[in-house]
Amino acid sequence: QVQLVESGGGSVQPGGSLRLSCEVSGAPGGFFVFNIVNWHRQVPGKERELVATATTRGTTTFVDSAKGRFTASRDSAGKTGFLQMNSLTPEDTAVYYCSGNVWTPRLGSVDYWGQGTQVTVSS
Repeated sequence: QVQLVESGGGSVQPGGSLRLSCEVSGAPGGFFVFNIVNWHRQVPGKERELVATATTRGTTTFVDSAKGRFTASRDSAGKTGFLQMNSLTPEDTAVYYCSGNVWTPRLGSVDYWGQGTQVTVSS
């Protein structure tokens, strides 16, 4: 079963940095192309919001407060997605989810979601 797996979350002090990774698991033969990588976040009591996206067109950060601090990216081979988060603040605390479009020979292009990774920013 093809799945997305986030990693790199954890606890960090304000002003610190984290880099989240989003990897594809379960692709038959290990061959796949991660066409689009989206990063979302959600805090309790609030709706999930799209934070940043990396596509073949480039990268976009959608949350105003994260612009200049958060950058989504894909490696050149389209195998891994990343979210670089700098100058973290407590307001960035959330569960961060990766979603994206993944192409595999068997299934073609399919959208997937990861399980999420917790990011906690506190003193």
